[in-house]
Amino acid sequence: MRIKAIFFVSMIFSFIFLFCGCGTIPLRTPLPEQFGDTARIKDIPRARFWGDQSPPFLNAVIGQPREKVMEKFPGIFGKEHHYLALSGGGANGAFGAGMMVGWSATGTRPTFTLVTVISTGALMSTFVFLGTAYDQQLKEMYTTYSTKDLVIKRSILDAITGISATDTAPLRAMLAKYINKEVMDEVAAEYKKGRRLYVGTTHLDAKRPVVWDIGIIASSGRPEALDLIHKIILASASIPAAFPPVLIEVEANGKTYDEMHVDGGTISQVFLYPTGLRWKQILTKFEVPGKPKAYVVRNSFLEPDWETVKPKILPIAGISINSLIRTQGIGDMYRIYLDCQRDGIDFNLAYIPEDFVVRPEEEFDPVYMSKLFDLGYNLAKDGYPWEKAPPGFE
Repeated sequence: MRIKAIFFVSMIFSFIFLFCGCGTIPLRTPLPEQFGDTARIKDIPRARFWGDQSPPFLNAVIGQPREKVMEKFPGIFGKEHHYLALSGGGANGAFGAGMMVGWSATGTRPTFTLVTVISTGALMSTFVFLGTAYDQQLKEMYTTYSTKDLVIKRSILDAITGISATDTAPLRAMLAKYINKEVMDEVAAEYKKGRRLYVGTTHLDAKRPVVWDIGIIASSGRPEALDLIHKIILASASIPAAFPPVLIEVEANGKTYDEMHVDGGTISQVFLYPTGLRWKQILTKFEVPGKPKAYVVRNSFLEPDWETVKPKILPIAGISINSLIRTQGIGDMYRIYLDCQRDGIDFNLAYIPEDFVVRPEEEFDPVYMSKLFDLGYNLAKDGYPWEKAPPGFE
């Protein structure tokens, strides 16, 4: 059974919040709608952009002279491009983590020009971006932690009158342990070469996707940069109602406000770049030789599994939401595939095979995750048979 109990909780508490008063809810200074497009992170004006439209700074890059582009992007100008998109999937992220480590074992894993991540993909993002030197940390993160190591379940009263069913303090501590200043400085160094690491969140007030440029934040020199990176990654993985949302401070019109950010999977399960962005312009500007390769790792099953639904609210809600997430993820893959076809990019897809029949005993079950990690590792080590199109486009 592929139902995730935490999704049941998310749906139930979403309904409860509509009818219950607020309990232990943090005070907010919410960003007014009229400043939605102008709000900025203090001293890091290009820290993020809307994920449903082309970045406003793109035209400036396209318009720069060749010498300037070569100077600003020395590590990717005139070189082959490899892009990686890691999807959401909760504990199933162990599959993608295993794939990365197994790929390293073959000696053919490329240095990715661009890495885009959402949800569980965000948790592994810095290690995947920095390469094989961090494979051991990647394995540890996805094979040794259980639910109690990542979240604290709230009492029923706290849950129905508060902001979430759990407290993610342990998860925040894990992020602080693994993503330290040394890691941030390495991300900054790669950013200066021209490589990019993008993390997707959902701006819940605006109901729009936001893409965060982790490299530009890491290289900003701001004392709060590391804490901001932790908040962004936590927000990207914060399932609404199950995990608390993350408030991120912004400035607009000379005042300080906050934005509420949650799991990027609320809007999209995986992304590569905004559909409106014409990537061919970038390939031409950067004089990219050959055909770039895009690797999309969907940390999930694609085929539905038959299961008789009990006529009770929790099973009905949970299975309905899982069905929505599955089909949303397939739609995201269709979009990425069509964008790649339009822009001359070689599309490659990986996902959890249907013959993996192990089922978890809890939301984050280290036994289940270890077996899923091993599956991804072995498939990649033996030369993963990347699919060249999503189901239905073969």
